[in-house]
Amino acid sequence: MSLSYLPGTASLLEELDKKLMVLLRDGRTLIGYLRSVDQFANLVLHHCIERIHVGDAYGDIPRGVFVVRGENVVLLGEIEEREEVKQKLREVSLEEILEKQAAHQAEKEETDRLRAKAFKERGLTYIAEAAYEDMY
Repeated sequence: MSLSYLPGTASLLEELDKKLMVLLRDGRTLIGYLRSVDQFANLVLHHCIERIHVGDAYGDIPRGVFVVRGENVVLLGEIEEREEVKQKLREVSLEEILEKQAAHQAEKEETDRLRAKAFKERGLTYIAEAAYEDMY
């Protein structure tokens, strides 16, 4: 074990003022600069955006300063903007990505409905994707 190792949430102190990507339990992705953290891993993100991905397209919603309760964090890591990644994804307007997200969600719900019907015809129970609160 190195001498610079900090246990638990104290290890987040090394990430202060770095650009982080945070995945939340409800599926949202936030990107911002970590400005503060406490013993419960509650985070304060500055210049925060919410990034929505649908297929190879993405859109950003500016959020400003964002406080995240520690228990809602699933994944957290430092990011850097690289050109090769940007070439694989294309940025679209906020309206367009919200439309794509709604269409994707409607398609998913229809698939789940048809799958549940097929299961029921065979005497089985189908439970669609668990609620986001119980996901992780």
